[in-house]
Amino acid sequence: MNKSIIRTEQSPAAIGPYNQGIVASGFLFTSGQLPINPVSGQVPSSIEEQTIQVLDNLKAIIEAAGSAMEKVVKCTVYLQNFNDFDVMNKIYATYFPANPPARACVEVSKMAKNALVEIDAVAIV
Repeated sequence: MNKSIIRTEQSPAAIGPYNQGIVASGFLFTSGQLPINPVSGQVPSSIEEQTIQVLDNLKAIIEAAGSAMEKVVKCTVYLQNFNDFDVMNKIYATYFPANPPARACVEVSKMAKNALVEIDAVAIV
């Protein structure tokens, strides 16, 4: 099996021993994206701003792989507080307006950079 590593400056660099994305067997597998601004390195404070930043980071990796948000088949959403679900969900829906992907959403106790939300994806390339 061949795999291609995906890297883009439009999304924050990996903060550990992993890649932003890997293409294998016609699929893109992204690493979980945190709400880190790729230019400033800052993390916004609100769940709204963080959700937008995470999805923008994810979109940049998906497009760098030659795919598109419409080709995402599965996402996993991690929330630090499940009370943020409705806010995250409304923003998420704007990135997947038609035929959204399959999805899991779980509450976790803590994430890197004290993020409130993280999302990873699998897309067709």
